[in-house]
Amino acid sequence: MRSRGGRVVAVCVGEARDVVHADGRAERTAIDKRAVDGAVPVGAEGLDGDTQVDRRFHGGVDRAVYAYAQMDADHWAAALRRDVLPGMLGENLRVDGLDVSGARIGERWHLSGGVVLEVTAPRMPCRTLQGFLDVPDMIARFTSAGRPGAYLRVVVPGAIAAGEGIAVERDVDAVEAPSVADVMAWRKGATETERLRTLAGLAPLAADLRAWAAETLASR
Repeated sequence: MRSRGGRVVAVCVGEARDVVHADGRAERTAIDKRAVDGAVPVGAEGLDGDTQVDRRFHGGVDRAVYAYAQMDADHWAAALRRDVLPGMLGENLRVDGLDVSGARIGERWHLSGGVVLEVTAPRMPCRTLQGFLDVPDMIARFTSAGRPGAYLRVVVPGAIAAGEGIAVERDVDAVEAPSVADVMAWRKGATETERLRTLAGLAPLAADLRAWAAETLASR
């Protein structure tokens, strides 16, 4: 089943650089992404010109592209009392007209330029996001808000440009799958056995999350 979705507001990339956050912590990161003009090639491991520093949690084939919804960015703009421009939350795609945090694991996004992406995981908040935004409790706020955005794998490569439309495809399995917001909540909370079984057997889910669910089940 395919339905009309939204559109790509901006395509954002960033290069790795050494930064010192307001709390004094130094690290190398590419979280500071900026919108770029024109069509940007995308392959199995992400967009051209975009660096993925910590590939345990960001990047690789399971997290090649990170998308965030304009409505969720507007939430943070109001909550933080600042502009939240495309790329400021570390996203590669800022999209409008689509409930990204409500996206189901395994659903596919067909972009009008020909690229096809598959939803694989939520973004889990980290100290890098907290330090970059200089909000001391951002990890807790991001988690409780339930607005994680979605990581996607590249099913059909090509190039992505601002202004492209997005059509969302959900087969039967994707319709019944948890949303990325659900997965973030389950990963952060005391997860019920049945939910762990769901995650462990959810083929489109990022491999590390499936492994975590399987290992947690085995330890019970």
